Order: sequence, then structure tokens, then C-alpha cells
Amino acid sequence: MSGTIPSMEGSHVALKDNTVIIVLGASGDLAQKKTFPALFTLFRQGYLPKGVHIVGYARTKMDLPEFHRRQTVYIKNKDDPEIKKKLDEFSALSTYVAGAYDQDAAFQQLTKHLEEIEGTYGAAEANRVFYMALPPSVFTTVAQHLRSNCYSTKGHNRIIIEKPFGKDLDSCREMMSALKAVWTEDETYRIDHYLGKEMVKNLLVLRFGNTALTPSWDKNSIANVQITFKEPFGTEGRGGYFDEFGIIRDILQNHLLQVLSILTMERPVSFSAEDIRDEKVKVLRAIPPVAREDTLLGQYVGANGKPGYLEDDTVPKGSTCPTFAATTLWIHNPRWEGVPFILRAGKAVNEAKVEIRIQYKEVTQGIFKDISRNELVIRIQPNEAVYIKLNLKTPGMATRAMPTEMDLTYKRRFTDAVIPEAYEALILDAIHGDHSNFVRDDELDVAWKIWTPLLHWIDGREGSPPKPEPYPYGSRGPKQLDAYIAKYGYKRTDRTYSWPVTNVSSL
Repeated sequence: MSGTIPSMEGSHVALKDNTVIIVLGASGDLAQKKTFPALFTLFRQGYLPKGVHIVGYARTKMDLPEFHRRQTVYIKNKDDPEIKKKLDEFSALSTYVAGAYDQDAAFQQLTKHLEEIEGTYGAAEANRVFYMALPPSVFTTVAQHLRSNCYSTKGHNRIIIEKPFGKDLDSCREMMSALKAVWTEDETYRIDHYLGKEMVKNLLVLRFGNTALTPSWDKNSIANVQITFKEPFGTEGRGGYFDEFGIIRDILQNHLLQVLSILTMERPVSFSAEDIRDEKVKVLRAIPPVAREDTLLGQYVGANGKPGYLEDDTVPKGSTCPTFAATTLWIHNPRWEGVPFILRAGKAVNEAKVEIRIQYKEVTQGIFKDISRNELVIRIQPNEAVYIKLNLKTPGMATRAMPTEMDLTYKRRFTDAVIPEAYEALILDAIHGDHSNFVRDDELDVAWKIWTPLLHWIDGREGSPPKPEPYPYGSRGPKQLDAYIAKYGYKRTDRTYSWPVTNVSSL
């Protein structure tokens, strides 16, 4: 019989009836590309609370047909009769209110609209879920207005907040203090969408559900770990926003650090949200601030017919903002002391890929003189997969070792499985009251402690900022990358080896 995981319910109850989901920033890209498509999929599959209503709120003035058009513009297969029917039902339960983000009167109008909807429920309970698909500059203002004007006194209230949560330790603490003054930690759900990805959620089961892996999951067996994020496109007109934050804030400080914490934490007492997040915080506290000498920064330049970062008109002239960063973190605890964890991310590189690569130490020398290291690779996206690189005898008469793999590629193994989008999984978690895959306040605090000194150096707060190394658009990154990775003990496999999903030589 298949093993089952105990319920991961948090302290909140699941919202099953009488619920309105309010999407703030409803006219923006995030809401249109991610939030509304996720809500529609959950609705189509029957996961939303019974009788749910969805209300869009933004500053943009538009009529209801225009809102419905924007709400569904990124939903796929709209010509399919079944989807078209469900879209009509989805639109029928979706309404829109236009209003400012900093005026009590506007939020009071929103409340009046919510009360009209809730009046149709014919029940004492009325639950409200507020999803803030908004820029961080208005987070605290909107959160305060929601609490003072739109808070339901007849049911559960939940507020979902998107990253980034500040720009450094001080700004994060300032934002968290302002939010906690009006919303409790129990009511707050801070989204890092990587925690909703199938392969990231799978790490808990992979790590703690397999005795075969447990003995080798430490410094005695593992030589180094790489967590890699690659995008094959540049800023492309969004340089102004990107330049304000940079690749470390955009990817490493949140997404990749979250993956690292789950990968390295100790076994939780249970699958409850707080037990999981307690262990994540413990391991993050064992990581000192990233050192400058453990960092490689890059910025893409024009190549292959593509413009460089500084050629983007939205980027400030002469910007030294990194579009590539490789950083090495160290965990000072008995399990991981001395193991380098290389986190790297880059825009405008050679492929789209997010993966974890765990390289094991070499076998004892003697009968083997030159043999590839074992590796465990977890492909987060695209083409979700887990594979273990092993050495086997070459077929035939000769007794010679060759690298090959035990390959679990999801598309081949689980042909009928539908892997949910991260936003679908996380919105459903919030409706269920499960905080497991959301970021806790103390977790944010310790994460910013790791990165803030490095970020202040890059921002030029301690003199002239470092100049990132140039790398051509479409390359693997700066030319110093191979030497950087080798410095921390990574050894390449024989160049002739390739895995069916990706060519290892492209690492």
C-alpha cells in the first residue's frame, strides 16, 4: 500500500463556504498572468470554497466586461467548449471595484460591495481572503486600510502577500513591523512561489521518506551542492524594476535560499507548518553572511543579435547592477560543516533551467584511478525529474567503468499526472489554512542577515560598488565561472556523458 502523509493543516480551518477572494492589483500583470489563471484552474477543478465570489480591486477604471476580458486573457484553451462553459461561470461570480490604495473612502466602498455579496449567503459566517498582487511600495498602506475598513467580523480573514519583502534587513523589519501591527502572523501568508513548485514540495518526501538516501545526506558523503537558476532572456524593457533589486534580491535571497533550507534542514517532528518552519529557521541561523570573496558577479553584454543590459533604455546609464551572481554559502552545523553550497542565478544565459545538483565525494582510490563522481540531480523546471548518476561496467568484454543514470523523468513516468502550477498549490494552501509553504517572519529576518552585508557592498554603501564581469548574451555566464566552481571542489563528468533531458556539458 502506498505511504500517506499526515494532513499538513495549519492552525486555521479550511474555508469551505461563504468566502470572497479579493484580488488587489487586479489590473496588473501579476494578477492577469498568475493569480486569475490559478483561481480559474482551482475553480474548474472544484477546489475553491462552495459559493465563492472573486472581487478585483485596482486603481484602473473599467467596466465589468473589460475586467472579465483582462481576467481571462492569459487562460489557455479558451475555445474548448468545456473550458468556455467554466469561464462563463467564473466570470459570473467575478466582479470589480475601482478605487485608490490610500483612501479610507475607497476601501469602504469595497466593503459595501463585499457586504452585498455576503448578504446572498444567508449565513452568519463570512470569510475574506485578500490577495495583494501589488508592488511592495504600497504593501503596508493597503494592508492597513484593509484591516481598518474591510476586515470581516463574522468569519476568517487572510492576507496573501507577494515578495519582495523589503530590500535589506532594516527595510524588511520596518515592513514586517508595520504589517504585524494590523495583521497577526496567523492571518498572514507570505508567498514565495518556489515553495509551491512540485519538485520543491517533493524534497520533504525524497529526503525523509527514503532510508537509502539518509546515511549519505551529510558532509561525510557530499562534496558540494549547486542550486542553479537560469533564464535565457534579459530584462527586455523591465530594466528599471530589475535594476532596483538585482539578481540576488530577485532570485537568490528568496527562491534559492528557500530551496537550500528545505534541502539541508533536519527532520521535522511532524508535517505541521510550524514544525517544518522551525527546522528551516534553525538551519538558516547556522549560515553566516555571504563573503565577498565567495562571490562572482556578472552583467550581460550584447551578443548573438541581442542587446546588452546597459542597452536597455529602462536601465540607468552606467549601472553596475549584476544580472548574474554565483555565491557560496557555508552551514556551520555538525551535518554540513565544510560543504560548499553554490547558489547561482543568471539572466540572458544559454538555457532555461532550475535544478539542484548534489555531487558526492570520490570513491576510495585503488582499483579505480579515474572515475566519475556520483551525482543526485533534482530538476525543478522545466521537465521535472530526479536522476542519480552512477558508474557501471561498459557492456561487452571490457571491464571498464562508465557513467550512466537512474532516471525518473516525470513526463515519462507519470504520463497522466497533472502537475499544478505553483500559484494554484499555494492559493489552495492559504484557503486550507496551511502555512507550511509560506515564509514566516523570523525566517525572513534570518535570511536577510545572510545577504544584507553583501547587498550593501554591491549597492555601493561602503565605497565604490564592485564592477560585474561582462558575459555575452546567450552564454553560460562570466568566463571565470568554471574556475569559480572548481575552487569549491566541483569536478566535471566526462564530457562525452549526456543525460537524456539535458546535456551535462552545458552546465
